[in-house]
Amino acid sequence: MSETVLFDYWRSSASYRVRIALNLKGIAYRAVPTDLLTSQQKAPDYVARNPQGFVPMLHIDGLDLTQSLAIIDYLDATRPDARLLPEDPAARAVTLARAMIIIADIHPVNNLRMLKYLKAEMGQDQAVIDDWYRHWVAEGFAALEALAPDDGLFGGTTPDLTDVCLVPQMANARRFDLDLAPFPRLVRIDAELQAIPAFAAGHPDAVKPA
Repeated sequence: MSETVLFDYWRSSASYRVRIALNLKGIAYRAVPTDLLTSQQKAPDYVARNPQGFVPMLHIDGLDLTQSLAIIDYLDATRPDARLLPEDPAARAVTLARAMIIIADIHPVNNLRMLKYLKAEMGQDQAVIDDWYRHWVAEGFAALEALAPDDGLFGGTTPDLTDVCLVPQMANARRFDLDLAPFPRLVRIDAELQAIPAFAAGHPDAVKPA
């Protein structure tokens, strides 16, 4: 079996999700830091394997897999221990809908290339960009807060895909100084998840290149 290799960027929330999923499933991998700030993800040899030029990319089972949700879905299908998406179709749809609030609604309008475009091409100053970021996170978090359980994790007693997506987005929210007081359930769930070794080992501070 070929070596499992994760091409990631330490601060990428999509990469952070995949690191958590790999850790939860106990999958050993070799990390290849791919610096978005110096455009390493646009190198010809990388783009030849991943035409979007994004991270993460996971090389596993002889495949080059891209897009965090597709990667995690593949891991669940091929390595079902520590399942992150329920097998039951109704429960799977509920879990996906919650996770997609982050994956599809919050993250795409707030990722690094979007923020760089706002500054370089649209001429917005940093204060406006930060307000943009906080607005979309707060809007998504309001919906997630309403869907969050009063106790336990989104996945109940074990993490699910929503939990895996929440922790990186909470880290980003704190980095951009979002007021988290309106989201006490999310704050509680995030604290419980960060105490789990698989989540802690995936934290950007734990993988940041020296």
